[in-house]
Amino acid sequence: MLPLLIFVMLALLGFGFAMWVSSPTKGESDMQRHLKDIGSLYTVEAGASTILKRQSLSTIPWVDGLLRRLPGAVPLQVFLAQAGSNWAVGTLLWVSLVLSFFVAWVTRFLVPSLLLAPLSGSVAGFMPFAYLYWKRRSRSLRFESQLPAAIELMARALRAGHSILSAIEVVSEERAEPISSEFRIVFEEQNLGLPIREAITNLVERVPIDEVRFLATAILVQKETGGNLAEVLDKASAVMRDRVRLKGQMRVYTAQGRITGWVLCLLPFVVFAVIEATNPNYEKKLLTDPIGLDLVYAGMTLMAIGIFFIRKIVSVKD
Repeated sequence: MLPLLIFVMLALLGFGFAMWVSSPTKGESDMQRHLKDIGSLYTVEAGASTILKRQSLSTIPWVDGLLRRLPGAVPLQVFLAQAGSNWAVGTLLWVSLVLSFFVAWVTRFLVPSLLLAPLSGSVAGFMPFAYLYWKRRSRSLRFESQLPAAIELMARALRAGHSILSAIEVVSEERAEPISSEFRIVFEEQNLGLPIREAITNLVERVPIDEVRFLATAILVQKETGGNLAEVLDKASAVMRDRVRLKGQMRVYTAQGRITGWVLCLLPFVVFAVIEATNPNYEKKLLTDPIGLDLVYAGMTLMAIGIFFIRKIVSVKD
């Protein structure tokens, strides 16, 4: 069993090194992302008489058709877009499935338990979703911190005589990621004939935070009723800066609780790994005896309850 695990680890390391060597440069990645944003806006369906906006859920046609029949596939594609991931729904499900079966298979050989193997496989299959959730949250925080400066730039562009569409283009060219790519999509959708309301609504769907909803409301209300949009954007930018500063202060105040939660969650696994590496037979009784396995399951259940309560304590509603 040990030589097989070493072979699998070396194969994964070799595959990762090959992917890293063959990865495109930053300029090539930016160009590919720009072309992908343009090409993914509108696609022509075979046999259709109109041009429809349609995102592919998989590069394989029959898999794409199968995924479209699943109730949660389209929301999952929206979730990937919110995380800024280039993965398709089919890729995500395939990676999750392979990872789940591999971890369950390894656990079944290491620990003779019928319950622990599917449990560890389920946790491993959930890890890609957890990574994307963390990536989406991180992207939203970066977008939130950059948005006040982008709105101020839009207000200055409007005062200089630019239209709202030109102001959006200025933001897409002058600001950093992820705000530049999102505003670039809005600008290109407008160039391709999509109404401003739908383009802004798509932005809110891709970046579902309150600050973007404020911006969308200001732009759409000004489009329908008129008024000084630059002044409205200045006031919205000031409010957003106050909100970002307040959220930053709350994250500082709750840092101790969050760190305590991470330590309490990771410490048992770290201690288990250290003891297993130094003395493999020391914990054999815990993983082979039925009473020991019951204690492991009870401990993991109590840990999940503790994580839930810690998150409730340190989370602050807006």
